[in-house]
Amino acid sequence: MNLSHKLFPTTVVGSYPVVKTFGFRSFIDPLHSAVERAVADQIEVGIDIISDGQVRGDMITAFISQLPGIHGHVVVGKILPPSQPITLLDTRFALSRHPQVKGILTGPTTLSHALKIGTPMYRNREELSMDLAQVLAIEARALDKAGVTILQIDEPIFSTGMGDLDAGRRAIEIITTDLKAPISLHVCGELIDILDEILAIPVNMFDFEFSVSQENLEVISAKDLKGRLVGFGCIDTSDPAVESVSTIEKRLEGGIHIFDSEQMVIDPDCGMRMLPHESAYHKLKNMVEASRAMRIKYASTSDDPAGGGEFETFLGD
Repeated sequence: MNLSHKLFPTTVVGSYPVVKTFGFRSFIDPLHSAVERAVADQIEVGIDIISDGQVRGDMITAFISQLPGIHGHVVVGKILPPSQPITLLDTRFALSRHPQVKGILTGPTTLSHALKIGTPMYRNREELSMDLAQVLAIEARALDKAGVTILQIDEPIFSTGMGDLDAGRRAIEIITTDLKAPISLHVCGELIDILDEILAIPVNMFDFEFSVSQENLEVISAKDLKGRLVGFGCIDTSDPAVESVSTIEKRLEGGIHIFDSEQMVIDPDCGMRMLPHESAYHKLKNMVEASRAMRIKYASTSDDPAGGGEFETFLGD
């Protein structure tokens, strides 16, 4: 499996601030204009692998609100697939505007811990997460067929110690079986107590935060990633203050001491939904400028002497 991209390619973890406009179409789909704005902003600032913006709800409700068997945040019956894919239409719109788009799913372990079990059908959250994984596998296949560049699974619960990581690994394997697109696992937070278990999960890329949790660099420096890519979170998404280009470059330089330049994919620490729109826009803009500066500086290590073409990184199994 391989992924072709520029040196230090840029992407997003997923969500973007919701910016609505009002017009005739808003009566039919009130959030479509927010999807359009999120996609347009990412393209305008130069993000290489964009998302649809995840504007239709937070990472939990966007999924559970569409699943039969769930009422509110309570599981009331067997979890069943929705009548149609949840994220496919917005992802297709993004693909119609840009050739490289990331498909994004909230992971089954994180979803299961956001729910209250109100039925004897599930004895525990591990059983619940397996059925959620079966449903998410259908969504993943739809996104894969649509042609996403990479499929990201978000499991922020992993860093809290609340989730069963062995069950989480098995649930992720259910989702990713027989997919063509490379798989990225996003885990925010501190890695010190969980990294070995995370690295045992068979995905092609790990996406971690390194701007807020800078100790993650030290923790991961002693580990063998076996050639897999690293989503290098270099933007603080908890603070609306916009980092300078030079600040971001310094963070990326810290990563170069540990990872190969061809191994790094540049992105924010986490989703940007809760930031003011102007802050999110300019954070991404500066991140892209820092990535371009790094691309020029380290171009001699790639197959692209001009620093602007493409090279091919082979991802681990």
